[in-house]
Amino acid sequence: MDTTRTRVLVVGAGLAGAATSMFLADRGIESLVVERHPGTSLHPKASGQNPRTMELLRTAGVVEQTLAANPFTGGGAFEIKIAASARGPVFRTIVAGDDSRLWDSLSPLPMGMATQVQMEPIMLGRAKELGTRVRFDTELVSFEQDTLGVTARLVHRPTGTLSQVRADYLVAADGHRSPIRERLGIGRHGWGSLSHHAGVVFDTDADRLADITGSLYYLQHPEFTGVFGSTDVPGRFIFAVEYDPARGESIDDFTPERCTSLIRLGLDDPSLKVELRTVQAWEMAARVADTFRSGRVFLAGDAAKVTPPTGGLGGNTAIGDGFDVAWKLAAVLNGQAGPGLLDSYDEERRAVAELVVAESLANYVDRLAPQLRGEAVPEPVGYMEVVFGIRQRSEAVLIDDEDPVLVEDPLKPSGRPGFRAPHVTLTRDGAEVSTVDFFGRDWVLLTGAEGGVWHEAAKHVADRLGIAVRTVGLGPDLTDPEDRLVEAYGIGNGGASLVRPDGVVAWRTDFEVADAAGTLQTVLSRLLDRAPVDAVPAGTAR
Repeated sequence: MDTTRTRVLVVGAGLAGAATSMFLADRGIESLVVERHPGTSLHPKASGQNPRTMELLRTAGVVEQTLAANPFTGGGAFEIKIAASARGPVFRTIVAGDDSRLWDSLSPLPMGMATQVQMEPIMLGRAKELGTRVRFDTELVSFEQDTLGVTARLVHRPTGTLSQVRADYLVAADGHRSPIRERLGIGRHGWGSLSHHAGVVFDTDADRLADITGSLYYLQHPEFTGVFGSTDVPGRFIFAVEYDPARGESIDDFTPERCTSLIRLGLDDPSLKVELRTVQAWEMAARVADTFRSGRVFLAGDAAKVTPPTGGLGGNTAIGDGFDVAWKLAAVLNGQAGPGLLDSYDEERRAVAELVVAESLANYVDRLAPQLRGEAVPEPVGYMEVVFGIRQRSEAVLIDDEDPVLVEDPLKPSGRPGFRAPHVTLTRDGAEVSTVDFFGRDWVLLTGAEGGVWHEAAKHVADRLGIAVRTVGLGPDLTDPEDRLVEAYGIGNGGASLVRPDGVVAWRTDFEVADAAGTLQTVLSRLLDRAPVDAVPAGTAR
């Protein structure tokens, strides 16, 4: 049996798998992607990339492609509405066209509107450009792991040909049923199954629906509960209708005639000509894996959590999983970090998943299932808080306070360790730049002044540890017209903020210390699980 060697084996080419492979390749890490299906997804599924996700996608150079892939081409701004029907009474508008102005104060990047059908090829294509190997029609049959790596056996489904892969690590991005998760014996918890839906993709005259194409509709029609939206293909749309197996209903009830009738009702067009493309059953559920890591195997995307699509957080979280596991694996495989850094993947991403699933569940009840309101449904935290305000807690962050809060108001960022580094608009050589523009690849040491002891310390420690630490400070070429940087980052005039490759503040101090190099080396050694070091010297972090 042939044996292929790779650094990371990625099982699944959905959003999480494609993202993982792209971000690994962008950091110079070889990976092999295997996907049991003959190609990427044919169903629109998740759509929309929030600005935080766009920040991550920018690091791999695919922002322009993502922005160009906008299925909502009806003209005007995208909106989300809860309505009786697409042209009937609107009960509430959740997202209005001018909401983007709020995002402008949080990130230099806009929203993206690409669907899963578009994003998977974009990310996988970029990964292949950077050297990633991809095998479609290939299924993982079995795997074993030891202290040095993972041995996986694969089958090429059309021919039955068996092959073997030896990898340092395995990323399971194999969907909500995840055979890998099941073989590892990892359980799941959460609210479980919520509802069942018939997902319909249909073609019709695009001009006839031009007045409603620019919106996503949650339909609370007297005769059904459903969803209507556009796809990336002109004249092609999605329509989902809820059904209840407890009442004896099934996907078989959705004949072509019934689907056509429901679509006409939902779109208020009794004579609309409909050409059905697919009708498939899917379950809406809320589940989180009990752990996202087992030895050298990591769960990502739907293998790690299943969330209601209400709110568009699931696909964004899958891409975030891919970025997080990629930068941490790359740091370990490149010898920049010890294996303990990988423990933070489970700690941090599982906390994100718990919050995302709870928020999405609250959205589902609010938009489609008001009958479920009650004590078992969590109160929503807020979309911007989930996207920009969550606090990461792990050994890869040096928390310097005892505040147990899960999120903070991103419009009032504190700059504390664990939170995303704030977006502050600066001026460089006469042009506006954001602090966020400096993050995404290396560690960054940010100060309120150019040069100084912290920048010299960063250069010294980077050389000693063999890692890249970028220094950013105010000076003649980089100015702060609104005088916000020092306050937003909480660093005082002589302090510094250490930001991770993912844009999360890992440590900060608000004053200079006598041994800046020693302090910074101690800090980075702890964060990267390098050689054992003493605790961070007292008084250097506030």
